[in-house]
Amino acid sequence: MKQINGNEFKNLTGYYLVDFNATWCGPCRALHPVLEELEGESTIPFYGVDVDDEGELAESLGIQSIPCIIIFKDGQEVSRSIGYKGKPLLKDFINNSIN
Repeated sequence: MKQINGNEFKNLTGYYLVDFNATWCGPCRALHPVLEELEGESTIPFYGVDVDDEGELAESLGIQSIPCIIIFKDGQEVSRSIGYKGKPLLKDFINNSIN
């Protein structure tokens, strides 16, 4: 999963998933391998944003808890999931968001 900054985020198009996280966050670290596995099975790209490095972006999106996964389409939020979720729940979340 590619880590991106606020400028890169602004240029994304189509459907994409962004995982807002922090290196010190235990649930974020636990979620990372699940997302990497799902990324290989998904038709949309996955990106990561460190909220400590990109606080302004996180604040502009109203992110108050991490991990926070948001599915976007052309810059507009489609759906949001907060907290750790296992692979089956996340897979359903992704599929329901893009279909």
